[in-house]
Amino acid sequence: MGEVKRGGDLDRRAVVAALLEDRRDLLVVTGLGSASYDVMAAGDHDHNYYLWAAMGSACMVGLGLATAQPERPVAVITGDGETMMGFGALASIALRLPPNLTIVVLDNGHFGETGMQVSHAGSGIDLDRVAATCGFPKTGCITDMAGVNDLKASLEARSGLGLYTVKVRPENPPRVLPPRDGVYIKNRFRAALGFEPI
Repeated sequence: MGEVKRGGDLDRRAVVAALLEDRRDLLVVTGLGSASYDVMAAGDHDHNYYLWAAMGSACMVGLGLATAQPERPVAVITGDGETMMGFGALASIALRLPPNLTIVVLDNGHFGETGMQVSHAGSGIDLDRVAATCGFPKTGCITDMAGVNDLKASLEARSGLGLYTVKVRPENPPRVLPPRDGVYIKNRFRAALGFEPI
């Protein structure tokens, strides 16, 4: 199989900041841990739905949101380890084909939250190729900021289901913690969409 490239050279915080700069109607679901910290570091927003204690659920929450809000673009920003925990979600999402959902996998090839052990992606599993095999019409592996900028341009287009791995450095920048109160996050998000709190 040869030498496996673990992670990449991109700065994860710079990637997420670029993706969310001057966002308009984009709804964002974050995976656990570093992805949530990265999105928060880019700027808290009422349209951010931060997940806590739901390892492996980000993609399915994204599917539910994209289904419930078909006129709004939805992005899931998560990590390779979190995506692997909900691996079967990719098949379910591919069968539904929501045209307004994009999954961005920040792939550092490691389990960043538990000690930087090598992840499945770091051992050679290409999540974008898995998604393509499942039936995602748009997939890709992004290794430079030009690719990140191209992805940003398509995030709000609602032009087809996509999953992109973005190869980031295996490092843990300082944590920027989003709100941890699940009820507050839920109700703030609902209010931003025009719904009453529950």
